[in-house]
Amino acid sequence: MATPDTLRYTRIPLTHGSGAMPAVGFGTLIPDPLATKQATRIALEAGFRHFDCAERYRNEEAVGDALRAAFGEGTARREDVFITTKLWNTNHRPERVKPAFDASRRRLQIDYIDCYLIHTPFAFQPGDDQDPRDELGEVIYDPGVTLVETWRALERLVDDGQCKSIGLSDITLEKLREIVAVARIKPAVVQVESHPYLPEWELLDFCREHGIILLAFAALGHSLDPKVLEDPVITTIAQRVHKTPAQVALAWAVQRGTAFLTTSTQPHRIKESFEISGLAEDAMQEIRDSITTNVRFNTVVRTGVPGFIPRAN
Repeated sequence: MATPDTLRYTRIPLTHGSGAMPAVGFGTLIPDPLATKQATRIALEAGFRHFDCAERYRNEEAVGDALRAAFGEGTARREDVFITTKLWNTNHRPERVKPAFDASRRRLQIDYIDCYLIHTPFAFQPGDDQDPRDELGEVIYDPGVTLVETWRALERLVDDGQCKSIGLSDITLEKLREIVAVARIKPAVVQVESHPYLPEWELLDFCREHGIILLAFAALGHSLDPKVLEDPVITTIAQRVHKTPAQVALAWAVQRGTAFLTTSTQPHRIKESFEISGLAEDAMQEIRDSITTNVRFNTVVRTGVPGFIPRAN
């Protein structure tokens, strides 16, 4: 078991990139830019050193403002902060990848990006409309580009030196296998929905085998039904170890070898999510053996369209 005072500072080395990812990460999918900036600053002050962003969230400037202020004040150093952002579906064509990457970098006000992910394996019609739809309201996909072609463009970003690592998000194991089989630069990170109700053990085993970090989003289930944090196994362990159910679920994520993302705009929630402590092995085994509910909250892996916007609580 990791000691209680160090679990929150766990960093996972990138086998297929440079540096190490802090396992405890803060997600920035917050609709309001002002709230995004405030939450990012609070997260930095609480101790978070991993921030997950995306072109699609339309708030990279707000994250960048908070980061620049923190770097200027000495709250954090750039070299200690791991910044992930993502290529949106409308920019999958190879000629659109570097301009999208550079635009994210400018908005975030940083010289390099620690990890750049393909947001989903689905290519949408290229253009400025992030959600292209036909007259029937159906997504307009782009049959003119393959995922492998997009991946090759990401590999060139690493070659250029301003991108430290690359990966994929919202991907199935089947699709991941296809990329790993042909990649010149292997994925360093795979970001997928994962929590005690969707542990993704098979995907995690594959990632371990190939030196890929599994980064879990929706690590607390985002308060959707059935509620992960109301599961009797989680609540009983929480009472036993004098922690909140959220802290138990997040500690479980780190101790099983994954990184996680959590999102909130509430200062006490942000601090709570960082202040995790190690669980005894019997608690870890209890979560694995006794929780039988299996549910995926986000349908994005089937469509490329996020199935929900998390409630920032």
